[in-house]
Amino acid sequence: MRRRYAWRISLILVVLIASVVSLYMSPFNLGLDLRGGVNVVLEADESTTTVTNENMVGVISIIERRINALGVSEPLIQRQGAKRVIVELPGISDQQQAIDTVGATALLEFKDPQGITALDGSYLKNVQLGTDRYGQPAIDLEFDPEGARLFGQLTSRFQGQTTTIVLDGEVLQTVMIREPILEGKAQITGGMTMEEARHMVVLLQEGSLPVPMKIMEIRNVGPTLGQDSIDRSFRAGVIGVILVLLFMGLYYRLPGLTADLALLIYIVIVLGVLSAIDAVLTLPGIAGIILSVGMAVDANVLIFERIKEELADGKRISSAIQAGFDRALATILDSNITTLITAAVLFFVGTGGVRGFAVTLGVGILASMFSAVFVTRLFLDFLVDRRPDTMAKHFSTGRSKR
Repeated sequence: MRRRYAWRISLILVVLIASVVSLYMSPFNLGLDLRGGVNVVLEADESTTTVTNENMVGVISIIERRINALGVSEPLIQRQGAKRVIVELPGISDQQQAIDTVGATALLEFKDPQGITALDGSYLKNVQLGTDRYGQPAIDLEFDPEGARLFGQLTSRFQGQTTTIVLDGEVLQTVMIREPILEGKAQITGGMTMEEARHMVVLLQEGSLPVPMKIMEIRNVGPTLGQDSIDRSFRAGVIGVILVLLFMGLYYRLPGLTADLALLIYIVIVLGVLSAIDAVLTLPGIAGIILSVGMAVDANVLIFERIKEELADGKRISSAIQAGFDRALATILDSNITTLITAAVLFFVGTGGVRGFAVTLGVGILASMFSAVFVTRLFLDFLVDRRPDTMAKHFSTGRSKR
């Protein structure tokens, strides 16, 4: 009998421990509505380039990749009209950092001793964060075949002289060319922190924006909801959980208490998963968590009512539980899959808080299926093996003839 429960108990313990560790190691990130951040309004500069729809789509794509590569969680990037883009960066208070991230053109140039550009970043094949021989942050560059040829010509022709590395018109480094470099690799070193080097790598990897963008407005945004809303949401969640626990315990008695324990495990798993995937906590996201608490016991209600029907047909308690789970499973899958489809549509179509709601709802649905079908089943099997008559009595109490 111990072997029958050992692997299931082990799996639940592993999931619980992983969830708790995740919560401890990765506290929740707060969204713009709860934490504040920076709001930037960009407009395409038509003085040098014709602005097209394809250009604006490319601008949004590059800005989004830059922000995601820098670890800014759940930014809001949306187009406004034909030429404007609005960017909201939660958790960032430095306006200059926001400007450098969303508006920089990232034009890298290697200039010869006369100041003439020998090659630029368009020939880059790979850019990586590295370290120099002293262990300091550096940027490793690798050129494509044509870039390697041009770089080889530069270093061969001006051996013993200096070349200047320029990014967006600012001198990054002046290097003495000691010998020809023909393999197409170079390294930018000196005077950079790890964060500055990582930021530069992101810009070089993504390249220039398809069209120059002007900063029309930039401002710091305070949290619109703040700690008071977090406290109110927390109280609402606690009250909701307590009411659900009381209902299940009073109506289903001992089986309801097993569902209550499964619900508590479910809550820990949901919070652990959201923490592990670095989900941003917004007010709609909190609403999704609270909503999923009620949905989490829905599967248990379906299962318990099925078990009651099987007992009414004269089956033994162990057979009734088996049949109840088997027959309720199809209904549970149908309802949860349709909800997951809805969450997926909200995630891919929506923006900002809508996506946060979709994430918490989707994670909650998956965790509720695990807790109801797997955790609750384990507890019921365990109790039936030890107290079959007591479990049959509790399930029979208040049983409807319908």
